[in-house]
Amino acid sequence: MSTENKPKLKNVSEILEFLRKNTTPIYFISPTPFSLLGLEQWVGNLEYVNYFDTFAGAHRDIFVPSDQGYQDFKSMEDVANYLLKHPEFEARVKEKGGHGKALFVMFDDETEELAAKLGLDIALPPDALRNRIDSKMETTRLGNEAGVASAPNILAEADDYETLITLAKENNLGTDLVVQTPYGDSGRTTFFINSEADWDRHAEKMRDQDLKIMKRINHLPGTVEACATRHGTLVGPVMTDITGFEEITPYKGGWCGNDVSHNLLDRKIVNKVQKMARQLGDRLWQEGYKGVFCFDFLLDTDTEEVYLGEINPRISGASPMTNLITTTYGGLPLFLFHLLEFLDVDYDLSVHNTQARWKDYDNWSQLILKQTEDEVGLITEAPASGIWTMHEDGHVEFGRPAQQVTSVTHEDEAFYMQVYTIGDYSYHGADLGILMTRGRMQTAERELFPRAKTWNAGIKAQFKTVPLEDGDVTVIPDTSVGKWF
Repeated sequence: MSTENKPKLKNVSEILEFLRKNTTPIYFISPTPFSLLGLEQWVGNLEYVNYFDTFAGAHRDIFVPSDQGYQDFKSMEDVANYLLKHPEFEARVKEKGGHGKALFVMFDDETEELAAKLGLDIALPPDALRNRIDSKMETTRLGNEAGVASAPNILAEADDYETLITLAKENNLGTDLVVQTPYGDSGRTTFFINSEADWDRHAEKMRDQDLKIMKRINHLPGTVEACATRHGTLVGPVMTDITGFEEITPYKGGWCGNDVSHNLLDRKIVNKVQKMARQLGDRLWQEGYKGVFCFDFLLDTDTEEVYLGEINPRISGASPMTNLITTTYGGLPLFLFHLLEFLDVDYDLSVHNTQARWKDYDNWSQLILKQTEDEVGLITEAPASGIWTMHEDGHVEFGRPAQQVTSVTHEDEAFYMQVYTIGDYSYHGADLGILMTRGRMQTAERELFPRAKTWNAGIKAQFKTVPLEDGDVTVIPDTSVGKWF
């Protein structure tokens, strides 16, 4: 059945059959397949176009152009644009009819131009709209209009510490503050200011910018992925964030994973978070935004108030866990509803009943493993993608090849997806790979379980490097402006 026929689908079975028989080429163009890995089991004619060969050529639906040579990428947008311009990909698109849909995590206006030249429609809201919503200032405004409040804050400029404190006191925010700039990963654009010394340390990044100045609260950070559709907003499982652990990431406050569990939070809080996500999704729809987005929230642990943290208007690092849970326990992944919107297919399905399918699930978690050492080396040995096993003595070893996280059967197993491998350079902040497993990695008190530390250390121990010699020339990516998934 061709998607161009655009029938009105009447139930879940018809939706699943329609997408499995899809004939429109769909390309997920990104450094790695991480964010949508597994969707190929549900969607026909879906292909991953990647820079990193995470499965060493063994995955039939991953296309990695050859003869890439060294590329000085500064961001995920750079990677996407490089892949779009690669002659082998251009030939592949022509071979498949010179049309199709393109998906990205990050893209820009150049991406839009390159995709159009290839005859590809980007199956995501336009860059200009995403960029506007991505601003933490715009997020705050939209949240207020949707009835989803941020932590007590003001939006203002401050070019010195005295001005900052004056503004804070006038608005009853106190002097222990959290200050955010409009754009960027929260772990690198969020500053904790409790003294003039704190201000001086980060002042250059805050001056001459709109700032979101917030009262600092004791909080638990979390996220939930949702999908704004013509029939309302569908909301996935609520996750808590794993952030800032120095064993895993070198960035204070930097994201390094998520826990998903039905008993992570009180049901009343979960219901409130999901209601807020629906309100945001419905408000984004009014702005012309459709499809998936992430709602990052802050739970005040003193008052149990839930606040808007930020909106990530894109496929994101929460997408794999969302699709895993909604698939395994609810029968169909959330992302299918994103595709239905951009394939312009209508369906007659109760949002309420669909949402109810995703209510109950057990524990899963993911860790984003970064190099924490401030050194550069050439990788000579690296762990392969697949199922790894942790033994009782804490020893970690490769178990068997696998291409899906659903191959994990016990809590002593984990699915590892490689990013950097033999011949790549390791460096401070490098995204080494992703680990996904059953069970939780973080306690209710926001401390790592011993198993999380063991997995992190065990996988990283598989990397062997040699230092660069005098005269070696290489350019290490600027990790302050991007990441690879």
